[in-house]
Amino acid sequence: MSRPRRPTSSSRSNCSGGVFDWEPALRKLDELNARVEDPSLWDDASAAQALMRDRNSLAARVEAVRALERELADAVGYAEMADEEGDETSLEEARGQLKALKDRAARAELEALLSGEADGNDAYVEINSGAGGTESNDWAGMLLRMYSRWAQAHGMSVDLIEETSGEQAGIKSVTLQVKGENAYGWLKTEGGVHRLVRISPYDSSARRHTSFASVWVYPVVDDTIEIEINPADVRTDTYRASGAGGQHINKTDSAVRLTHIPTGIAVACQNQRSQHQNRDQAWKMLKARLYEVELEKREAAQAAIEEQKTDIGWGHQIRSYVLQPYQMVKDLRTDVETSDTGGVLDGDLDAFMGAALAQKVGATRDAKAE
Repeated sequence: MSRPRRPTSSSRSNCSGGVFDWEPALRKLDELNARVEDPSLWDDASAAQALMRDRNSLAARVEAVRALERELADAVGYAEMADEEGDETSLEEARGQLKALKDRAARAELEALLSGEADGNDAYVEINSGAGGTESNDWAGMLLRMYSRWAQAHGMSVDLIEETSGEQAGIKSVTLQVKGENAYGWLKTEGGVHRLVRISPYDSSARRHTSFASVWVYPVVDDTIEIEINPADVRTDTYRASGAGGQHINKTDSAVRLTHIPTGIAVACQNQRSQHQNRDQAWKMLKARLYEVELEKREAAQAAIEEQKTDIGWGHQIRSYVLQPYQMVKDLRTDVETSDTGGVLDGDLDAFMGAALAQKVGATRDAKAE
């Protein structure tokens, strides 16, 4: 059998070059480290914080490549020893280690594509049921579970901001805040209409139904990003919250909905105990929505997202999930598909996200070239 090839200095450059340009990255990191040591840097706290974020992000990427190289060398050495000794059990273990390293390297290469202005931020995810009544409400609930599972599998946390339940089952709408590294960068690829085909659990005749739900993703913005909002342009409505959230639920008008009149953008929050806390959270969400709109204006390649913000129904879906009469999930933008519908609905979305991200980056490069 052929032995695994031990990594060399030249193979290292090939490995790391797929993630980012190695030598320029090292020079940039040296430059940032030198600037961090300059005492005058902290004369401007916001600029210093921005520089520290850039430095820490680049340092983490450099260390990730070096860690992969170290582990690759160890795994190859282990495989060579096992091969020489004819130890098939150890050799199979080494193959597993190499496969895991390959998967990590592939994900790191995709993460290198997350170079958008807000890609590293946390994300808000809104899910709204569409055509299909109770069926679509149930489908929206399934999507809530799917994205929660995806986030948890990647070490991210999920906070429920607002939820409106369906009359019989599922949810009409829900807003989540997903917290974790590159949450927005990954989840932004999920914006659009999602279509489900299945035998209805609510149909006594066991007929096949088609349901729709929309997913809308926008970045959480921090205090370093300034978005000016004229209070006169915002309408505030209060109402009684309808879910878990404290002793005042259903007793006081603690939930808050803000509507930005010039754009028609509306956000709502009901998960906090007081109206004041919900209003503060809603303002943060509105700021984030308006920032996302501004990002779209500046990134011509994001124009495709605007086409997705349409009616929740036929002709506008980005992905189809077919459970009957066969098993298939297919992304209509990238043609990535799988028959593992259970895995996808349990949060295994990386193949879809990776392909959509690569396609989006390619479109951006083509737009810049023109």
